[in-house]
Amino acid sequence: MTSDQIILFSLFGGVFAMLLWGRFRYDLVAFAALMIGVVLGVVPTKDAFSGFGHPATLVVALVLVVSAGLVRSGAVYLITRTLVDSSRSLGAHIALMGGIGGVLSAFMNNVAALALLMPVDIQTARKAGRGVGLSLMPLSFCTILGGMVTLIGTPPNIIIATIREESLGAPFKMFDFAPVGGITALAGLAFVALVGWRFIPQRNVQDHALSEDFASYLAELTVPEGSKFIDQTLTDLEELAEKNDVALIGLIRDGKRLRGLARNRALRAGDALVIEATPDALDEFRAALSLDFADEKREELLRADGAGLNVIEVVVAENSRLNGRTAQSVGLAWRRRTVLMGISREGKAITSQIRKTPLRAGDILLLLVPEGTEADVTDWLGCLPLADRGLAVTKDEKVWIAIGLFAAAVVAASLGWVYLPIALGIVVVGFVLLKIIPITEVYDHIEWPVVVLLGSMIPLGAALETSGGTQLIAGSLLTLTEGLPAWAILTVLMVVTMTLSDVLNNTATTIVAAPIGIQMAQSLGVSPDPFLMAVAIAASAAFLTPIGHKNNTLILGPGGYGFGDYWRMGLPLEIIVVGVSIPAILVFWPL
Repeated sequence: MTSDQIILFSLFGGVFAMLLWGRFRYDLVAFAALMIGVVLGVVPTKDAFSGFGHPATLVVALVLVVSAGLVRSGAVYLITRTLVDSSRSLGAHIALMGGIGGVLSAFMNNVAALALLMPVDIQTARKAGRGVGLSLMPLSFCTILGGMVTLIGTPPNIIIATIREESLGAPFKMFDFAPVGGITALAGLAFVALVGWRFIPQRNVQDHALSEDFASYLAELTVPEGSKFIDQTLTDLEELAEKNDVALIGLIRDGKRLRGLARNRALRAGDALVIEATPDALDEFRAALSLDFADEKREELLRADGAGLNVIEVVVAENSRLNGRTAQSVGLAWRRRTVLMGISREGKAITSQIRKTPLRAGDILLLLVPEGTEADVTDWLGCLPLADRGLAVTKDEKVWIAIGLFAAAVVAASLGWVYLPIALGIVVVGFVLLKIIPITEVYDHIEWPVVVLLGSMIPLGAALETSGGTQLIAGSLLTLTEGLPAWAILTVLMVVTMTLSDVLNNTATTIVAAPIGIQMAQSLGVSPDPFLMAVAIAASAAFLTPIGHKNNTLILGPGGYGFGDYWRMGLPLEIIVVGVSIPAILVFWPL
């Protein structure tokens, strides 16, 4: 080995060891390794930050922003609210949620897909009276499997495509991964839904809740003109309300709370539904029924200058101007263009109209405010802001334009009309111009530690290849597998890559393993494409530990799992992945 190879192998070994140790965050470890590589001269100074402008890095960042836009527009709620039902059996629920998660993960980042569906799964488990640990791990595994199907589903696929472009002259296209990834994902989903969930330790039947305690608010939503729910009753809406985890409390008409048989009164335009719900459930229910936040005059006042809307939570303090007064009496709507959406008052009944209810110190208020005025409104009221939980107003009126814009970008990129990073960039610009995502929030949705990890590891991976390090590893693997047929060598590469991915970050594993696969194929005199496909599938198939994939890490706490719980379902799943994908690769990507 040359001195450069020794230094680079030592750096990669140090990175892997530090990632396994887990004492320092992965982005710091990767960036520190890059800086050491530059100082020691194994990474050229001019290439030190080339990874941050790499297409793979840009696509990962853009996919996260696009995913947030699809959530904000209500496009994802449109799917989940029509399909999820807590009355289903556990197996049927896992199959359905896994299917939804798999499809979503194919067209949005699989981490974002799990982050979206995890609260839905937890709420469904609570309604059904079962532990969330029985369904969260299957959901995580299914979103990982779904990401294998398309180019943008998971970072390893993006990295594989760009490495192929640099090494062979052309990248994989959007759906080049679909034949192998689709068959593998379907086989994995079938195993998880039918058999796999039964391997989860039974101690996880206990209910493990989210670490965050979501306050439940008493709120009002108004029936607009032309609503399809006019002439229906509260009783007719019970099923929809229950599905959205909302309790219908009563009805307000002409500023008065109706008593007695209010639940059987036919709804009219302008009526206000009194409901009890968490902020997320409240917004989802409003979007599902196309209800308004307030009466027509207050709604116009709120949107006077065309600004976006934000949701904030504040606590009424002793010296607040709201203490002992109503939102109406302080002129909250006309003075600050702010709507009081809900009140959370622990253990106290509220019988009057929300904006006419005298507020007390300790009340938690859910406020709808014009974008950019959050701090001003909070200070003016003399209230204390709660920690930002990322609450947002679903732009349900823009759901179809958001879906159409994203679908057009996917089609254009798939047909090769527009380069994928450009197509996704156009979607992001469109979402901002359409005010689906406020421009002030665009960068909040990018997972910067992943960007730093990719930006740091790509130059190191390029240096390893330039120094001949990947060729050395490929030669060693070929020596170990000498005399074996090409398909057997392909299997060994896949198993080694999968093992690394279970204990290391899958992006780092891909950056190292993909060039090795190309070198092995060239040494054997066969096409490198099947080897790249094997690396892509193997790098994503991290099911044995909570550290191999971020989705597994996300569910560790909420599901109440232990480190050793994952392999029980994960090991047979990885065996199935290898058993299904190798024949599929040989059929669709011949040697």
